[in-house]
Amino acid sequence: MKVWIDGRVVDASEATVPVTDHGLLYGDGVFEGIRIYGRQVFRLLDHLRRFASGARAIGLALPVDLQGVEKIVLETARAFGQDEAYLRLVATRGVGGLGVDPTTCHEPRLFCIAATIDIFSAEQLRAGIALATVSVRRPALDALDPRVKSLNYLNNALAKREAKLRGADEALVLNAAGRIAEASVANVFVARGGELVTPPTTDGSLDGITRDSVMQIAASLGVRATAESLSRLDLLRADEAFLTGSGARIVPVASLDGQPVGWDDTAPGDRPVTRRIVEAFPAFTRANGTPF
Repeated sequence: MKVWIDGRVVDASEATVPVTDHGLLYGDGVFEGIRIYGRQVFRLLDHLRRFASGARAIGLALPVDLQGVEKIVLETARAFGQDEAYLRLVATRGVGGLGVDPTTCHEPRLFCIAATIDIFSAEQLRAGIALATVSVRRPALDALDPRVKSLNYLNNALAKREAKLRGADEALVLNAAGRIAEASVANVFVARGGELVTPPTTDGSLDGITRDSVMQIAASLGVRATAESLSRLDLLRADEAFLTGSGARIVPVASLDGQPVGWDDTAPGDRPVTRRIVEAFPAFTRANGTPF
């Protein structure tokens, strides 16, 4: 693991953040999870724009411009030197007083982590994972907009914890109206009649980079993909379902709350729409990467 921090790349054991940093004390900051595929940083400009817009949404002035952030990301990737990796780009409000007041913070902090990550095994990517509908609900957009990837991920962490304690691999998170928002940290897709549907961001989902990539891939394959509100029942009666995210990539769903998802004995990863998207994904990453 390598970390760019305070102007240089160091081993993770040497990277430190003061205990009075408001990113630690109050979750006051933003982040991006970015993938490296084939020694290219995937959709880097899109990630940087979302990072900057999230910082703007919380009134956080980044310490360098986007070109400077891009250089930091590429330098970190180069230092790690792996063909396949995961990057975590983070900006915090910085050191401040022992109170929630963000105006006591005067120097925002920026760092970037490069590491390997395997959230689900190769077998799970074929056989599918188990979801559990959790009691934790996604906050309304006017309370905490999920499109801002803030460091306050307690809602997501508690959803994941509940799912794991119930023996599932991942959580299905609903909003206050009972509509599907997303998984704990991944977007949800269902396939029905050969078409794809994913919840709109207005229902509490992140406008995921991988989510958008899948919709672009679907269009190139002639598969209709739309954003529509979905309920738990829509997932149970779907032909196929999968999750998407920078960390998880494309993960087929085998069951929800102990009930199978899909109507045949085909392995979820081998079902037609899922398989076509997964098979087309590597070429899409090659065409949309920034070499380092």
